[in-house]
Amino acid sequence: MIYRNLKSCLDDLERTKQLVRIDEPIDPYIAAGAIQRRVFQAGGPALLFTNVRGTKFPMAANIFGTLARTKFIFRATLRRVEAMLSAKADPALVLKKPALWPGLALGAWHTLPKTVSDGPIMAHTTSISQLPQLVSWPMDGGAYVTLPLVYSESPSKPGYMGSNLGMYRIQLSGNEFEKDREVGLHYQIHRGIGYHHAEAIARKTRLPVNIFVGGPPAMTLAAIMPLPEGIAEMLFAGALGGHRVPMVKRPGELPIPAEADFCIRGYIDPGVQKPEGPFGDHLGYYSLAHDFPVMQVSEVLHREGAVWPFTTVGRPPQEDTMFGAFIHELTAELVPQVFGGVHEVHAVDAAGVHPLLLAVGSERYVPYAGERQPQELITNGLSLLGTTQTSLSKYVILAAREDDPDLSCHDVPRFLGHVLERLDLSRDLHFITRTTMDTLDYSGISLNQGSKVLWTAAGSPKRELGTALPALILPDGFSNPRFFAPGMLVLSGPAHAQPRDTHDPAMENLCQVLAKADLRGFPLIVVADDAEFTADSWDNFLWVTFTRSDPATDTYGLNGFTHCKHWGCTSMVVDARLKTYHAPALVSVAEIEKRVDELALPGRPLYGII
Repeated sequence: MIYRNLKSCLDDLERTKQLVRIDEPIDPYIAAGAIQRRVFQAGGPALLFTNVRGTKFPMAANIFGTLARTKFIFRATLRRVEAMLSAKADPALVLKKPALWPGLALGAWHTLPKTVSDGPIMAHTTSISQLPQLVSWPMDGGAYVTLPLVYSESPSKPGYMGSNLGMYRIQLSGNEFEKDREVGLHYQIHRGIGYHHAEAIARKTRLPVNIFVGGPPAMTLAAIMPLPEGIAEMLFAGALGGHRVPMVKRPGELPIPAEADFCIRGYIDPGVQKPEGPFGDHLGYYSLAHDFPVMQVSEVLHREGAVWPFTTVGRPPQEDTMFGAFIHELTAELVPQVFGGVHEVHAVDAAGVHPLLLAVGSERYVPYAGERQPQELITNGLSLLGTTQTSLSKYVILAAREDDPDLSCHDVPRFLGHVLERLDLSRDLHFITRTTMDTLDYSGISLNQGSKVLWTAAGSPKRELGTALPALILPDGFSNPRFFAPGMLVLSGPAHAQPRDTHDPAMENLCQVLAKADLRGFPLIVVADDAEFTADSWDNFLWVTFTRSDPATDTYGLNGFTHCKHWGCTSMVVDARLKTYHAPALVSVAEIEKRVDELALPGRPLYGII
């Protein structure tokens, strides 16, 4: 089925018993988000809140809450889009399979938006304060749009081919924003709208911006699709949606999807910023208040019967995990084409996506050598850090396919065990310091700045990994050593007390003490605030280790050395404690969770769901 708007999608999900209506009054402050998160965690249905306090508009959530439901939504076009992407990955496939030709031609035709003079979106106007005021977490700075589709065009190349459609969070209220006249536009580093904004600033002109909410589900996926630079997201939206997206174009204005539920029109003045945030984010912490561009609101449009779609974010997995899984399946075959020599990548959701990237690559530079060592893998790693969204990765861990043709970086325990067996810690750690990093990651030395590291492993095993907790003598403040997995230990450490961009003498002392023990089988030791929590599961271990550490600042080593600016050790120790400068972790509100529990009692709307 082709969904030309959000209503047709929601109606179909309800007809197929994949959507539940909640007619009881629901507060968009904390409660709606808490319900969505609980239903997602239970693998539950999409939700339609028909009675939302403070607004006349219904809200829909968890639409993409399972991979199966996401595939169901795009079932009519999925094979065609897969064929288009496969053809790009292997052009010879098109010649070999003429049966693909009609579908590819139709998909190409659908990529072109269709200009229309009017549409449902033009039916009504409203104001920012009349929209649903979703607040997901107690410390959020105000109400936010969590599924916004932010549209802009290049000032030097206007039109669809020079457009960008991205999902950048929009703050509707709070802080210093003028009610109904201003909204905050938070776009992170390495985002397409940034290039348009830079052009406008250089020209000393305003940048027109439209924010769409709702509309064809394909636009939501298109806005987060990691497309190559120069390919407009609007084109992909048409291919995935199975129809030419009708766009209302008024003279002198940016186009608007005719079937959108809402559109906030406005512009960004050059040089104007205001504090935006805090906001609970997908790493599992708050992103704090920082200056970001301000959008001056010109008009708020909505269709008849408009529904406000939303999600909430927090420590993964969350609904955006399903976006990532769906996109991975679509684009897996393109990886070797985009990154030469790389066969598979895995941006690890449990670690917050950008903090940890695993990859299987080739090691072919010196095939006649008696022993493989990382060479091409280093090139692969630098390629991953040099383009697309993988450039935001912090820890990039690569293994050579030649050592194990069956190795997959999606089997995280086996992959890390394979790497730790082969990692030469005197040679195979490559740091990049004082570089750009993900805006939402507070482990670095400042906003948008920190370090990255490549762990590259190739050749025969260098060690046998330890499989039991060894005898350890720990200095004061360190305790509770735990065996986590082969080659990996976790310790509890004292509360961090150092300023940003500073090594901790207590960690250096720990390394000196541990160097006296026999830890040859444990190349990775993690120090956390709570070793028991960290070692309780792989999800906990990955989240704590890679979201709470900056590679250059927080990697220490037993028998550490620096030779000609290259650092190495015999076992590395990662300081994964919460730091004095980190943002706080997200914590649920007990009173709200109790109310959610009550919605699951017999006769209530979530009975049998959570």
